[in-house]
Amino acid sequence: MDEAGMAAVVAVDRESPPVGVCVDWERVERWLGVRLPGDYKALADAWGPADFGGHLWLHVPCRQEGRFDYGEWLRSTHRMCRILSRESGACRVPEFRPAEGGLLAWGTTRAAEELFWDTSAADPDRWTVTVFRRDALYREGNPWWETGLTLSEFLAAVVRGPVRPADGGEGFGPLPAVVARNRALTGPGPWTPPPRRVPLSPELRRFALETGTGTAALRVLVPPPPDRPRPGEPAWPEVSERLGTGLPREYAELMELYGAGEWGGWLRFYDPLDGGGSGLVARSRADAQVYRELRAEFPEECPLPVWPEPGGLLSFADSADGDVLGWLTEGEPDSWPLVVWPRHAGQGPPLHGMTLTGMLLSWLRGEGRIPGLPALDEDDDPLEFAVFRPWEAPAGG
Repeated sequence: MDEAGMAAVVAVDRESPPVGVCVDWERVERWLGVRLPGDYKALADAWGPADFGGHLWLHVPCRQEGRFDYGEWLRSTHRMCRILSRESGACRVPEFRPAEGGLLAWGTTRAAEELFWDTSAADPDRWTVTVFRRDALYREGNPWWETGLTLSEFLAAVVRGPVRPADGGEGFGPLPAVVARNRALTGPGPWTPPPRRVPLSPELRRFALETGTGTAALRVLVPPPPDRPRPGEPAWPEVSERLGTGLPREYAELMELYGAGEWGGWLRFYDPLDGGGSGLVARSRADAQVYRELRAEFPEECPLPVWPEPGGLLSFADSADGDVLGWLTEGEPDSWPLVVWPRHAGQGPPLHGMTLTGMLLSWLRGEGRIPGLPALDEDDDPLEFAVFRPWEAPAGG
């Protein structure tokens, strides 16, 4: 059933009509390694990321800065459901794409169910919908529900409803027969599949994951990006003057090699070249102000001094979850210990004896736990997460 067929089942919301996105299907399917169902492509072309009945969201290959990236969403959804399935102990952990015949996510619901295709059928138009149900986890039941319905059949069924699993768990519908724009994505644009990472030789892979220290090992694990703006020697005196202090040489060397950006899809280094509100100077000052305000109200939870107080916290990075990474400015800059100001945990001790490069290597390799940084799952391939994404160049060059 294409968009015209679905239009017989649902009405378009006049106040917030869905808007299609331009998708290069040949490129997307080549990246996925599989052809996608025709009804899905027709709906994506016509309606884009759409909201069915105010409850069910159809995700399509698109991107909106800071809100949604199709590739990242696929990866995180597959990983989360794999981990939760194994931890539940109530089912066999399924295979996910790119494994042949594995599950492939296409949507989610307001109740945090995840929606997949079972791609084991040779013809994509015969793929049926499988639902990952969080509520079943709380009942210690099998979270996976195989509906036996194709995408179009499933969407039509949940609108007409109800659709219930055989085990008596929560199901769907009937939903309001209306399709609207996904309100979280006000301006979705085309999504460009990222380049596939060239596999390392077994020898280099072993070196990257098991041996080597310092910058030499980090360069093998995460090759520096070419042709990106990086602070050169003349930039550091200006940055130091604005901060009121010099900075560790190791940090400067790392920034000159990689520039500002995001490590492992999580840890975001502020840009020392950006003199605006998103740069190192402004962000470190903003972090300091927030910390002072919290310390005044919760002194036991926020015990650290803050720069320019003696030995105070000076931040240079944060996480996607709001954790802050910085130094305690004790003594000369090259001897400053790293410290994490965690958002969802108590304040831990400084990371004495751990260099910045050593911390990045240890975390990206999945060695141990560092507060504020997510640990790898036992089934994760560290090389999949050992990535660096540069920030865009600041306005005005």
